[in-house]
Amino acid sequence: MSEKKLMDFIAEARQNVREMSVTDLAEARANGADWLLVDVREPYEYEKGHVPESLLIPRGLLEGAADPNTPHRIEALYSAREKPVAVMCATGGRSALSVQRLQEMGFTNVVNVAGGYKNWESEDLPVETGAYTGPLP
Repeated sequence: MSEKKLMDFIAEARQNVREMSVTDLAEARANGADWLLVDVREPYEYEKGHVPESLLIPRGLLEGAADPNTPHRIEALYSAREKPVAVMCATGGRSALSVQRLQEMGFTNVVNVAGGYKNWESEDLPVETGAYTGPLP
């Protein structure tokens, strides 16, 4: 049996998740679509730049935040099982893994943001800087 590497896990996840472009997500949000945007990067990455109104849940905390039976749950996420959820990281790898896990946890309409924050920024879409001030577990 060959040993798997991170990129193997990411490639497998990308085969099992839907993706949405940053421009399609920005347009949907601008037109009033009720997308929850989850940023799974680390707090130091988020502080340097993030999409306005994104919910920061670092990848390592995602399962606890999505599970209503843990003290680490985040209401905004675990109550969004049937609403549109877009997940973003820096380039789309961590978010692909995250989307796959959320699907396994019963989320029915969750997508990976293709190319992540780097694509968002390269398209000159709105960004903010500063520490996260939203809901925490």
